[in-house]
Amino acid sequence: MTLETQPASLPIKPPDTPPRARFWLIVVAISAFLLYLLAPVLTPFLFAALLAYLGDPLIDRLEAHKLSRSWAVSLVFGIIVFGLLLLLLLIIPMLTHQFKDLLQRLPDYLGDINTSLSPWLRDAFGIDPNLLDFSQLRTELRNYADEIGNLAVDLLHSFRESSSAIFTWLADLVLIPVVTFYLLRDWDLLVAQIRALLPRHIEPTVNTLARESDQVIGAFLRGQFVVMGALAVIYSTGLAVIGLQSSLLIGMLAGLVSFVPYLGLITGIGVASIVAILQYHSLLSLVPVLIVFGVGQLISDFVLTPKLVGDRIGLHPVAVLFAVLTGGHLFGFFGILLGLPVAAVIAVILRHGHDEYLKSAFYSD
Repeated sequence: MTLETQPASLPIKPPDTPPRARFWLIVVAISAFLLYLLAPVLTPFLFAALLAYLGDPLIDRLEAHKLSRSWAVSLVFGIIVFGLLLLLLLIIPMLTHQFKDLLQRLPDYLGDINTSLSPWLRDAFGIDPNLLDFSQLRTELRNYADEIGNLAVDLLHSFRESSSAIFTWLADLVLIPVVTFYLLRDWDLLVAQIRALLPRHIEPTVNTLARESDQVIGAFLRGQFVVMGALAVIYSTGLAVIGLQSSLLIGMLAGLVSFVPYLGLITGIGVASIVAILQYHSLLSLVPVLIVFGVGQLISDFVLTPKLVGDRIGLHPVAVLFAVLTGGHLFGFFGILLGLPVAAVIAVILRHGHDEYLKSAFYSD
């Protein structure tokens, strides 16, 4: 009787990637590619979505006070449009005027530096004064200041010659408020529809992640933007009271970069101190500058930030700066708008991943 030979065992193949995982990887890859291609087109829509996201909580509060959704949307939309018009028609022209005025004064400032600093460097360190001759730079700055004065005329001329540029600019100008209005009206409905489309087995997890991401993004955007605007007003007003030139420009700059803690304070003190010394030719002029920024920082630390932002951000200042710069480098202005929300979502996902890792057998074993 012959024994039947057993077939040789086949090598075990590693399991393929689950179809569900492959599907989501493909969706993410296609979405990222489309975002990269359509970034210029999507920018006004994303800007409108940002405005709607900022305005929706106020609409919900008005609805809680028995105001209809339509009236609440109209009121919030009017506030947003008024703020944007105020920015375009009042603040930006003032900033442009102060910037041009600063450029026109820079040659005189350089002459003062050359007159006062060169003898001191020669006597103290034996440096040749000719090394600090700013005459050529002063000439270039004067020419540049004159060119800045004609910038608006040149822009209008270029717009007249380019019908596509005019069409794009007008389309964005009309599209942003229109899309903002409809998103404000239907925001809760859109969120509910997206939630209803989620697969049921992941809906609770996605809902939890979305809620925490909303807390992070909302705490930063709604709170920090108000803090930035308040600091810009405080700094600009204080510098104007002490008579510092270009006060609005310096105050707005310091308020704008204050989304990173203490960066606005350092930037504002640095720029304002330079302007104060060049304007008053005295180190004592730094005292009022330090008082203005000190008072502003105290108000921010003890009043504005605790009440408007709190400790819910959960994003390290370096991560915020990296997200904004990376988004701007990859996608331009569209990336700047998208960088912070994406970073907030990634931070929430990483925190949940960290918690799950600490609970896993891989960590405990």
